[in-house]
Amino acid sequence: MPREVDLRVILGSTTPPGRLHRAVEGAIERSGMEADLFDLGTHTIGFADGTPAADLDDDTAVAIEEIESANALILATPIYRGSLTGSLKNLLDLTPVAALQGKVVGIVAMGASDHHYLGAERHLRDILAFFGAIPMPVAVYLNGGDIEDGVLSDRAAALLDGLFAATVATAAALEGVEEIREPAPLAARAIKPRATR
Repeated sequence: MPREVDLRVILGSTTPPGRLHRAVEGAIERSGMEADLFDLGTHTIGFADGTPAADLDDDTAVAIEEIESANALILATPIYRGSLTGSLKNLLDLTPVAALQGKVVGIVAMGASDHHYLGAERHLRDILAFFGAIPMPVAVYLNGGDIEDGVLSDRAAALLDGLFAATVATAAALEGVEEIREPAPLAARAIKPRATR
């Protein structure tokens, strides 16, 4: 068993807890790990308009801290218009590059059918490359048929459980390996430190 990794699940939904919430919550419970679920549908996140998170009177700074403080992440999103939700993209737009650089990230998406199974994954991989994060090589895609009467199928549960375990094991194996942060992504190299006041 890998040494303990602080895993955080960020659920990019804007609706009350639903099927995907129950699916990832169940994976956390089955894993026996200390993992936190941060559901954007239960928080208020500011719009990415350049205002520093500390100056916003909402949950934005807390959400960014959840990302920064975790050793590994699972990004979970329902499919909206063939891609990740705007709420998750907005949070990622607010997130500093250093918060995700070199961090292991698993991807989970859920859609009504299999038609968009690569949409969110492909877009999230592009975004994670911008940060210099380390996405897991295989994502999990769930569709409406994976849940019946509110219960996740055994196949889908096994896929989720495998992704959670692999994400934690990968993060544990890379713990302390500073070389994974190099070369720094262009986004990190382009950031100029703020002038002190």
